[in-house]
Amino acid sequence: MYRSKTILTALVAAGLALSAPFAATAKELRMALSAEPSSMDPHFHNLTPNNALTSHVFERLVHFDSKMKPIPGLATSWKTIDEKTWEFKLRPGVKWHDGSPFTADDVLFSMERAPNVENSPGSFATYVKGKTFAKIDDMTIRVTTPAPYPLMPNDLATIAIISKKAASGAKTDDFNSGKAAIGTGPYKYAEFVKGDRYVLVRNEDHWGEKPVWTKVTIRPIKTGPSRISALLAGDVDVIEEVPTTDIERLKGDTKIALGQGLSNRVIFFHMDQWRDESPFITANDGSKIKNPLKDKRVRLALSKAINRPAIVDRLMEKAAVPASQFLADDFFGTSKKLKPETFDIEGAKKLLAEAGYPKGFKMTLHSPNGRYINDARMAEAVAQMFTRIGVETKVETMPGAVYFTRATTGANGNPEFSFMLLGWGAGTGEVSSPLKSLVATFDKVKGMGPVNRGRYSNPVLDKAIEEALATVDDPKRAELLAKASEIAIEDVAVIVSHYQLNTWATRKGMQYTPRADEYTIAMSVSEQ
Repeated sequence: MYRSKTILTALVAAGLALSAPFAATAKELRMALSAEPSSMDPHFHNLTPNNALTSHVFERLVHFDSKMKPIPGLATSWKTIDEKTWEFKLRPGVKWHDGSPFTADDVLFSMERAPNVENSPGSFATYVKGKTFAKIDDMTIRVTTPAPYPLMPNDLATIAIISKKAASGAKTDDFNSGKAAIGTGPYKYAEFVKGDRYVLVRNEDHWGEKPVWTKVTIRPIKTGPSRISALLAGDVDVIEEVPTTDIERLKGDTKIALGQGLSNRVIFFHMDQWRDESPFITANDGSKIKNPLKDKRVRLALSKAINRPAIVDRLMEKAAVPASQFLADDFFGTSKKLKPETFDIEGAKKLLAEAGYPKGFKMTLHSPNGRYINDARMAEAVAQMFTRIGVETKVETMPGAVYFTRATTGANGNPEFSFMLLGWGAGTGEVSSPLKSLVATFDKVKGMGPVNRGRYSNPVLDKAIEEALATVDDPKRAELLAKASEIAIEDVAVIVSHYQLNTWATRKGMQYTPRADEYTIAMSVSEQ
């Protein structure tokens, strides 16, 4: 009884009008995240924790199902008018949380704002640039591109639609405070306390199927053992990123249910390939040297030094798959020719010698701590592997909020680090997302390479990506994307390590439907 009264009080305080029958069935869901969302502004940072949190409040024209298949969202349908024009029919009768109507004006406003958010550490520009949005009527928009563009629905599934009325002139802080956090989604903003809790209440006027839970409290609990303890103690109902060391034990616990699925995320390393002298690389005696990472032979040597099967079996406890490219084989546009790089210490040493580094060099590997599954432990393991081939490597880790800013703009607006551990979830569900975001030549005007933190640049690859993005025929586009992946991987534009298998745990009586996009959302939690 006390808990029901507490929930009711909280819901009323959040401004949710309750009838007596509704109050009697109020249900609270408590979820624990492994990483801290940095903002309630859905355009601030293209980062999985942010996107997952804000998707409760804000919606997209196109949604993805759990397998990343595009399905109708705020648009009920879409089609091509001609080879360079897409038309989207908007969902009628949708209301913003403040009661105002959703129209095409909100869509155009959102697309203008998304690539232009101040101090964004990871922009959505790549999904908007090159597209011209036009209002046909209140419920119809058209999008034109200079060349045929087949991925329009996938791209628009990444951009949250915000209210022109509520968010005109709004800054990121206005979303965090709730002032501008007026969406159309199944939940309403109630509270955002950065680093502590995020509280949502059900939108009783939502156009779609109402979720089970009337109130959702989300907390970041960064360490795996602490998340497990919170779940077992009954402090939370759902946790993400079950520590790999606990999966087998929890499988035998009748009070816990697990959900596991292959992620769209690849764990990889970016390397400084643009500076002649890289700030965290020196000769063995500490003196300055020419940046060795600009030499493909050195990059390949480092890739060969990584024992991917050992990482999967021992570090990840088999909750991962060795990576050969940007996405696992089942995703659209992957290459059937690429295989995981073979672990070869002697081959790596030979390549270093050929490149002029027979005794190696010194390097710092930077990594977030707690953003990806076992990220800090993996950084340490890989550093040891590099040291074995003569590249003496030390590790520096830091919280994600600090890390991503420094990795992106920490050196006078440019990437700060020399060698960095990162992850990328393909927001579009296919290979063009990592290609144009991670390895296309960095170009703010074109919106290409926005998170190319190694500043890798290859005109041949750029041309292959552009050709694929302009090909409407699906089989042909898949072939072109595979070719582009082969160019990038064979040139060691990045070093890929593994694809994550993501595991959620819920208390008995609940079940989480695994999502390839790694989102932990209340809408995917059902009662059993």
